Order: sequence, then structure tokens, then C-alpha cells
Amino acid sequence: MPEFLEFRGVAKRFGAIQAVDDVSLEIRKGEFFSLLGPSGCGKTTMLRLAAGFEQPDAGRVFLDGRDITGLPPDKRKVNTIFQSYALFPHMTVRDNIGFGPAIARRPKAEIRTEVDRMLELIRMADQADKKPGQLSGGQKQRVAVARALVNKPDVLLLDEPLAALDLKLRQKMLIELDLIHDQVGITFLYVTHDQAEAMSLSDRIAVMNGGRIEQVGAPAEIYESPRTSFVAAFIGDTNFLEGRVRSCLEADYCRLAIDGLPEVVSFNDKGLRPDQPIYLSVRPEKIHISHDRPEDKPKRNFVPGVVEDVIYLGSNTKYWVRAGGRRIQALRQHDRYFLDEKPIRWQDECWIWWHADDGFMLDHFRRDDEALLAAPPQRVGD
Repeated sequence: MPEFLEFRGVAKRFGAIQAVDDVSLEIRKGEFFSLLGPSGCGKTTMLRLAAGFEQPDAGRVFLDGRDITGLPPDKRKVNTIFQSYALFPHMTVRDNIGFGPAIARRPKAEIRTEVDRMLELIRMADQADKKPGQLSGGQKQRVAVARALVNKPDVLLLDEPLAALDLKLRQKMLIELDLIHDQVGITFLYVTHDQAEAMSLSDRIAVMNGGRIEQVGAPAEIYESPRTSFVAAFIGDTNFLEGRVRSCLEADYCRLAIDGLPEVVSFNDKGLRPDQPIYLSVRPEKIHISHDRPEDKPKRNFVPGVVEDVIYLGSNTKYWVRAGGRRIQALRQHDRYFLDEKPIRWQDECWIWWHADDGFMLDHFRRDDEALLAAPPQRVGD
């Protein structure tokens, strides 16, 4: 599918801050695309460049093959939904939704038909005569979506639209947004710092950091195959293991020398050769934990250790294990729970293990990215 919304080498500086730094990005027609990253990474600036609220210092923005870089916001077929929703408090839901077409002087009968269609889409026909002050946060969000969509934009820009909602309502609205996108079929560009939102909604994600894009891909690709330490650390939790290639094996595997640990076998997707440095990411849910050393199996890595911290979370338990001078996090999913099973407790000796296919070599590693994983665990006593 060809690109629809395209950024070519765009850059934007605010004083001494380089908000966006030579970014090129292609978004496909009909795609639900998310810009994901921490505060200050440049994602909202990218959205404002698409909307026309900011002009790039360099580069161009294209929509459906047309250069829209110099066009003012009202001349672009894009609409934006902000965190505040910006509904008119003195107008009813119906009038809020119909405001754009009314300003455009579309026929009244056409406006009435389109507003009714939007009310059905957001399932708020019975709320049409209420004012924003009488609505819940989720209802306001749906009205804001309808008010944007009634203008029939080519692209809908959403700037952290769920940030003001509580957790339960955010989860509900994620489903609502996904359903609306499927029904209308236009391109959504969604800005968020919340990994769960981006992972659950998006066809593809661009992870941003320091004004640049670290990786673009489908949610599963971003999570399972992170290219950099920032992506690995920002999207969920991971363990970083640093070492060298000791030897190469057949079928694209290699043996790794990692200080303090027994020899580790890993899939060598980067084609590394002996004595080259490596940075390995292993997700906690890929690491198993038990009191006793399990049976040997091909390409299974075994590491002895001592449990330093335990957090019971209902559906799973997180363990921090001290092994070879480093802390390794393991996650045990409670797909089945036996009350008579001996639990793994704080200060227990244990074994952790993972399969060679469950580690992923990083293209780029920055020591500072390990700070993203620093979350003080709460110890569960013995």
C-alpha cells in the first residue's frame, strides 16, 4: 500500500531544543498509526506539523501526494482532537458536532443527515440535546471524535485523547476508538506516551526518542524484535545482557560469553562473528523460574541465582534474581495455581532458564537506557 501522509526530512527547533531532527516517515491510507515516546520526544510536534499548527525549519509534508507544507490548518483535509476535547460548553451535542459543516455553509438538510449519522456512529443519539457539562469524560471524547469526523477529513490527528480519563474508562475508549476507525476507514495518526494504548490500537508504531525515530513496525515486531536498547526498555520490561560472541554454531546460533553467567546460546540474527561484542535483550516473561534445575533440552540456557525480590500481581508474579552479580527479572504467569505447590520466596536459591530463540540481539545499546527499567520493587517477606 503506497504512502498517504508523508514526512520527508522534517526538522523543527524551539530555541535551543531540537524537537524534531531530520525525520522521514510514511503512513499508509486507512492505517491506525501511533507516534509513541516519552514527554519531549517530538511526537506532538510531528502531529502539529501535520496539522499545520507549526511549520518545519526543514523538510516537507505531503498528503496523498500533494505538498501541504505551506498550507494553513483550515486548508488541509485533516482534523485534530486534543486532550481537552475543546467542546463548546454552551452548545448541545448536536450543535457541537454540526459546528464545522455549519461554518462551511453546507445545506441544513445535509448537516442534519451527517450529524445524525455521527450520533449513530458514536451511539449517542439519545444524548443529542445535552450540553458538554452533562456528559461523562468518555462521552465528551466520543463527541470530539464525531465533531472531527463529520468534516470528512483524510486524516484524523489524535493528541493523547485519553490522557484525562481514568484507567477503566481509558480501556473502554480504546475499544471505542478501534471500532470507530474500522467503521470509517480513514487514516488515524495517534500520539501517546502510553505503550499499552499504542500496542492495542495500532497497525504500526513509530517509537520516538530525542526528536528521532528509533524504530517503525507492527506492535508485535516492536515488542518482540526491538532494534535498540531504548525501544527494548521503553516498550515493556526487559533484561539487558552484555558480552561477546565466543563461537558460532550451525543454523545461525552462537555461544555468548557474559560476565558472571554460564555460557549462553542465542539465535544470531545479526550474523555476528567470534569476539564481537553483543547486547542481548530477554523479556521477563520469556524467563522461567523454579527451585530445581529443569531437565536439559537443546538450546536451553540455565542460570543459578538467589531471589532478591518478589511481587505478587494476581495474574502473575515478578521475581528479581541475583545471578552472577546482576539482577535478572523473571515473570511467572499464573495460568494454573496449586495451593500445595512450594512457592518461590525471597532469598530462595533458584534456577532461571530461557530458550535461545527468546533473546534478541540489539543493533544499538546505550547505557543510559537501562535507567528506563529502574522501578523499585516491593519486597514480599519470607
